[in-house]
Amino acid sequence: MPSYSIEGVVPVVHPSAYVHPTAVLIGDVWIGPDCYVGPAASLRADFGRIILKQGSNVQDTCVMHAFPGMDTVVEKNGHVGHGAILHGCVVGEDAMVGMNAVVMDEAHIAPRSIVGACAFVKAKFTCEPGSLIVGSPAKVMRMLSDKEIAWKRKGTEEYQRLTLRSLASLEEVQPLSEAETDRPRVDASGYKPKYEQSE
Repeated sequence: MPSYSIEGVVPVVHPSAYVHPTAVLIGDVWIGPDCYVGPAASLRADFGRIILKQGSNVQDTCVMHAFPGMDTVVEKNGHVGHGAILHGCVVGEDAMVGMNAVVMDEAHIAPRSIVGACAFVKAKFTCEPGSLIVGSPAKVMRMLSDKEIAWKRKGTEEYQRLTLRSLASLEEVQPLSEAETDRPRVDASGYKPKYEQSE
């Protein structure tokens, strides 16, 4: 992965974490155990520190940054969807930020909460644990059900499994000119699209 020090401060990546080779890490980045960082993510800690705690994931094209002296933190089992932007905020334990959402400075997404896709969370936003946060500007719509919290947890567990799968088998290759006969599917927990399911 492209990894850069600034003023002698070097990113730290735990050996059990997976960071895609196209992700960029700059400066005071700390990536903890069992974390996943997706393709083209940019974690630029040239002002404030960036911390991913155990089991968290930051997916494709996400951006993390902060103003000087501030940290941007994804707590244990946090889940950050494709294209999200986190700036000087905290994503609480077991919380999720949806695709293309923006979470601004000093906002704190409480544990087990979900920020909806494309939401804009204003600076200094706070909420209670287990909140569903949607809109632009984002507001708490309601509390999450146990079923919704379990759904989020299952998604995060799939990314923790993807970390192991990627460490074990992901490699750069040249594409084939045509598909093989009986081409296998990647391991997606037994999922089959509807057109392949038996009646």
